[in-house]
Amino acid sequence: MGASIHAHLSAAATANPIAAAFVIIAACLGLIFLIIQEIFKPVGKRRPPRGKKWKLPPGPRGVPIFGNLLYLRKVREDGGHRVHNDLAKYGEMTTLHLGSKTWILLNSKRVVSEIIAKRGSLTNGRSPMPIASGIVSRNGRSLLLPPSQWMEKRRVMHSLLSGTAMKHYGSWQELESTQMLAEYLFQPERWYRHHYRYANSVVHRIALGERLVKSGKELAELQDVVTQFVDSIGASLVDWFPELDKLPRMLQPWRKHWKRLGDWNEEVYRSWWIPAREKVENGTAPPSWVRDVLLHPDTKFTGNDQEAMYVALQLLEAGSDTTREALNIFAMAALSCPDKFQKAREEVDSQCSTTENFRLPGIDDLKKMPYICAMIKELLRWRPIFPFTPDHVLTSDMEFEGYSFPAGVGFVINGIPVCNECEDPEDFKPERWLDGYETDAAHGLWQFGGGRRICVGYRLAFQGLFINVARLVFCYNYEAAGPYDPKRLNHHKTDEPFPVKATSRSERHIGLILEEGARLGVLEDAKRLI
Repeated sequence: MGASIHAHLSAAATANPIAAAFVIIAACLGLIFLIIQEIFKPVGKRRPPRGKKWKLPPGPRGVPIFGNLLYLRKVREDGGHRVHNDLAKYGEMTTLHLGSKTWILLNSKRVVSEIIAKRGSLTNGRSPMPIASGIVSRNGRSLLLPPSQWMEKRRVMHSLLSGTAMKHYGSWQELESTQMLAEYLFQPERWYRHHYRYANSVVHRIALGERLVKSGKELAELQDVVTQFVDSIGASLVDWFPELDKLPRMLQPWRKHWKRLGDWNEEVYRSWWIPAREKVENGTAPPSWVRDVLLHPDTKFTGNDQEAMYVALQLLEAGSDTTREALNIFAMAALSCPDKFQKAREEVDSQCSTTENFRLPGIDDLKKMPYICAMIKELLRWRPIFPFTPDHVLTSDMEFEGYSFPAGVGFVINGIPVCNECEDPEDFKPERWLDGYETDAAHGLWQFGGGRRICVGYRLAFQGLFINVARLVFCYNYEAAGPYDPKRLNHHKTDEPFPVKATSRSERHIGLILEEGARLGVLEDAKRLI
């Protein structure tokens, strides 16, 4: 039989050599395609061990090799989050095959709680990202690191969660917030820059020990570092096909571009890190997390200087950028929902604007102002900062409600449908959080992540948001200074994200801001152009 086929092929090749060549080329290309498809077969589609069978939730059909990757890229252009909601139509979980990775989108609070929180010991991994985590971040940003590289960094950051730290850092948050109120007074048109200056300065003082004295240009650079790092996540096919990182360097032309970004990132980081580290070394550093925890000999941090730098500077990144964005969302809510703003003001006035008492809200008011706390949780639900969380990768196989998931599958919180799992989701209703857990930022809300990977500073961030939201409600009025779309916040712009006119509430409130600013010595700093 084989001889007969060979004879027929030989005859065909003799009769029509061009057609024969075409057939051979097509066969070779087909073989190459099958080999590539096998090499990049995603987790969940690979052959299971003997006796096992993987069963994943339903999801949209993809294309060979790329899977749903081309579809997912629409997310970057989807300001209305239609893609997130469409993907939730498959049920509480949706399977996406993305290059050689597999994501299971978690579309309801119930499955998020079951898989991310209750099974956090199994779902605390991260998938490899050779570009965003490797080249751009020098494997230093713990957000994207697997447990083996993450746990030591998490250990030294854990002190930020303690009650003692919260109380100690609260006075710094109040001071920087007072300066922000004065900045609003002197430069109201730069309201959005004041949000970032506040957030960065607080985290700078906690991490590095000193009040922020950086220029506007240096602040903008650090914000650009954050923006470009976030934009790099998943931007390269190599992060979806990490096997490509094993190719010889001469076959990786993309490295040059991403290395330039990583070099610039590290250069900006070093301009902030080296002065702080040198003060610790020569004994002139003020109290700080870097001096008293990270670089303290009793802590026994096992990382080198570069790793210490990334641990410290990622605190500035994460702590400053998310707080800035949350305060921008507050400004949008003030424009869009004046009735809720007024209700929040009435609560603050009941504590801070009485016959016997006229003062700025402070840390000690947090438990006395449940509506302000509920408003903060609603800000994070109403306009989620993180539509997708980083993947929580299974570190071993797992069975769940009839499904069988292999190790390596990533579970991702689909933030839009999860946040919209309530009555009238498009309405801004702080009342929905008045449930006795108003002061617990993680209860019923997943914007800080969950499980063992929950944001290490989420309590500190919530405390800072409380101080600022309560004070801005108390002291300032907001109105639109032009047309705006309440769904488009434009967080990543360094100019005004949407048009706002902020005005002081009264002469009495102006006097209070100036009095407190003078007492704390922040008025001159507030007058500086930033």
